[in-house]
Amino acid sequence: MLEKIFPKIHQEGYKFLAISVVLTLILWLISDLFGFIFTLITIWVYYFFRDPERTIISDENYLVSPADGLITAIKDTNGPIELGLENKTFTRVSIFMNVFNCHVNRSPSSGNIEDIFYKPGKFLNASLDKASEENERNYFKIKDGKTDDGIVVVQIAGLIARRIVTQTQKNQDIKQGDRIGMIRFGSRVDLYFNKRKIMVKVGQNVIAGESLIASL
Repeated sequence: MLEKIFPKIHQEGYKFLAISVVLTLILWLISDLFGFIFTLITIWVYYFFRDPERTIISDENYLVSPADGLITAIKDTNGPIELGLENKTFTRVSIFMNVFNCHVNRSPSSGNIEDIFYKPGKFLNASLDKASEENERNYFKIKDGKTDDGIVVVQIAGLIARRIVTQTQKNQDIKQGDRIGMIRFGSRVDLYFNKRKIMVKVGQNVIAGESLIASL
């Protein structure tokens, strides 16, 4: 019960939480109103950076969600040109994370990270379709051992987000549900795959590491 009320937080959150706590204490000395407002902000900062444990299915016949949030689009498209996959056809599932979602991203399957590619860009609203091509983003190409083309996870910075954090490196072996990074303050994650059956729909809320996105 305590873990649900007071979940552990991601390492990226400590400095933001410390700054928020200090400002809150100072403002309480100046104004009860501002002190109360910043108390609420401090609570939000704590929960924004929460990093709860998840129950992973550990079944390579399925892809689990790489992010918490709302599925805003499911479409067939070419793969990312940045990874040399523009001539391959993939299904892309887009998951929008608002400022109240957990922002820690996880690997949809076990495998080896064949490539990581960071691309600077704009900070458009992450819910827009063109954010996939214009916003700051970070690509993970994962060889899952199930399909020739593997899978691709793309972290996309949003309107408020200003930093993409990566917790893994090229050629690293990972397990399904392992943490691969996070995006600070409102963003989106795209998942590319092929030769799998969709198990979700647009408008559905999903949980990173637990919700099933597709199956073989």
